[in-house]
Amino acid sequence: MTTVRALAPAKLNLGLEVLGRRPDGYHDIATVMQTVSVFDRLAVAPAREVRCSVSDAALAGDDNLALAAARLVLSHGGADGGASIDLTKRIPAAAGLGGASSDAAATLIALSRLRDRTQRAEITGELAARLGSDVPFLTRGGTALAEGRGERLRSLRPLADVWFVLVVPAATIPRKTATLYAALAPEDFSSGERVRHLAASIDAGRSLDPLLLANAFWRPLLGLRPELAEVKRAFSGAGAPFVALSGSGPTLYTGVSTIVEARVIVRRLRETLPQDVRIFVCRPGGRAPLIRIDDR
Repeated sequence: MTTVRALAPAKLNLGLEVLGRRPDGYHDIATVMQTVSVFDRLAVAPAREVRCSVSDAALAGDDNLALAAARLVLSHGGADGGASIDLTKRIPAAAGLGGASSDAAATLIALSRLRDRTQRAEITGELAARLGSDVPFLTRGGTALAEGRGERLRSLRPLADVWFVLVVPAATIPRKTATLYAALAPEDFSSGERVRHLAASIDAGRSLDPLLLANAFWRPLLGLRPELAEVKRAFSGAGAPFVALSGSGPTLYTGVSTIVEARVIVRRLRETLPQDVRIFVCRPGGRAPLIRIDDR
């Protein structure tokens, strides 16, 4: 039996501006997306029906995005019969890291590979946007300027010489993304020029400029979870040169030039933050997802 094994990477938002609400009810955004070396693992194989088993039982329901991706591909003739998906989660859920979207992207590509061993860009591109705003980027990965809902992508020069430290507080918000978009005020909207300037800076090979990493969701997120201000202070106090928010949060991140600096920050954070706060050290990633085909 042929099984496609995939590593589905997390993503960071390097700056995020919300430009305004669209007639279709969505919002236009501008952000630089970056895949990083924190992965979920998937094994996708042909089956009589569509099923998905997940290492985190709380994510195993019918609204699992990998399951939705499989059903969507199969309904468009992407593979015969059904599909079995075994998903091992490492990316924290609802954390602003795109884990569910990355699982969906990996499932799209895995099922197209099962059918004809070639990645069918016309299938994955068309269907990815229907599954979520982050999914189109996560079918390709790397570094990219994302505009529109997130589906208009322009690849950027790969980041180099940076180690990311991620801090993921346990801050649950029901219907988080919708709630935070609804909480945006007029002062949270902007033109997108700051993010476009960041994209130009990255393409020129410059280091990340903390002044360009602002995120429109920080103010409404802090209003809902004011305890995050203390997490941010602890992060800065541990030696982080800057602290920025990914997506709609609550993940906070910084970037340093060496693994030694990253480990020092992590050690200091472990001494100050609660045990339920998750911490990751990771590098920028390239092409996503990472696919291997096993024939047995």
